[in-house]
Amino acid sequence: MISAISQKLLGPAMAYPAYRAYWIGTLASVIGFQMLNFSQFWIIHELTQSPLYLGYVGLANALPAIVLNIFGGVVADRLDRKKLIGITQTINGLIILVLAGLTFAGIVQAWHVIALAFLAGAINAFDQPARQALYPSLIDRSVMMNAVALNSAIWTGTRIIAPAIAGIIIALTGTATSFLISALGFFTMAAVVLSLKIPKDESEAQSSSKGIESKGNDLFEGVRFIWKNNVFLILICITFFNSFFGMAYIPMMPVFAVDILKVGADGQGILMGLSGVGALLATMIIGRTGNFKQKGLLIIFGSLFFGISIAGFALSSMQYGNYNVALILLFIVGVSSSCYMISIMSSLQMMVPNHMRGRVMGFYGMTWSIMPLGGMFAGSLAKYIGEDSTGVPIAVAIGGILVAVFAIGPFFMNRNVRNLGSILQTHEAN
Repeated sequence: MISAISQKLLGPAMAYPAYRAYWIGTLASVIGFQMLNFSQFWIIHELTQSPLYLGYVGLANALPAIVLNIFGGVVADRLDRKKLIGITQTINGLIILVLAGLTFAGIVQAWHVIALAFLAGAINAFDQPARQALYPSLIDRSVMMNAVALNSAIWTGTRIIAPAIAGIIIALTGTATSFLISALGFFTMAAVVLSLKIPKDESEAQSSSKGIESKGNDLFEGVRFIWKNNVFLILICITFFNSFFGMAYIPMMPVFAVDILKVGADGQGILMGLSGVGALLATMIIGRTGNFKQKGLLIIFGSLFFGISIAGFALSSMQYGNYNVALILLFIVGVSSSCYMISIMSSLQMMVPNHMRGRVMGFYGMTWSIMPLGGMFAGSLAKYIGEDSTGVPIAVAIGGILVAVFAIGPFFMNRNVRNLGSILQTHEAN
């Protein structure tokens, strides 16, 4: 009964019990992750009143992930992915509990937040590739497009719920409670994934039979695979560039909410939540359409409008301080970001061979590590420009303009990107 209802509402991937359980566990974990991000940036702003420190938190989270993500992809191709995810999710939950305890005790300092963000980034470098490599083995290839869309919908959909929940909880009970609830999401995912029964496929069996000395070769094999396949390389480069310059608005949101729009934590939650509404709508629509010939153009124009809408949000907020206009523009940001992100993710998952999945997803996963690094760049640039109320929106707007300009490049550089939909239809047929 549950399977039939979920399949009708969400798509054919939900007919597979293992994927359904994984999806629910991932939902809990990502809600925890989104609440953690919101709460970290909020408390660091309370402690320091500095956009530069918002960037420091992002940098601390990004650096270990950027360095270790590619090794995480190798590990995901060699070890039991289920156990690896269970361990990483549990450790992340424990790290957040430490932060919650420090906050409850009233002794939390900025360096505590930064240090724990560094540890969490290192753990996520091994968690993310394993999760991206695991779920395709839970379903049949015929429903891969729907599974990718549903997995991406969790990230976009929780942007509706999690920031709003975190903002309300912080306003009512304080940041420590938000941290505590965040940790529960990670523990839930650990319990769910460890309970899954996943057959050991042939590629994993081959990986586990290799000697430890082959790890370096595995890593370089992944690098060579991406470098030689220019579609993979361009798609990953697009996500890197957009995450660094475009997503930098996210860690800067406390400045927009408090200093520019004057709406507080709950208002910031609603701003981020409405962006999530747009992202979720776009994700679910694209996930239902399957592969189509114009998918390459969707990626290019999605990136273009993503950059334009970010610049519009930043500059209009600085100029007019109108909360309603900011809501509309962030809704457009959410729609346009999902147009290119879900299309890129589904394209990679459709084309990558299973034995390379962990390594390719390890490289792709650096996208999320580059995002907070972009926050550091935006915070530093804002500090150089001037006061928070002018420096931050100008820095964010510059990032948005760069994204819009960069989006045009792949259209002229590579015809395989323009014809991506046709290439995917060939892979799906095979």
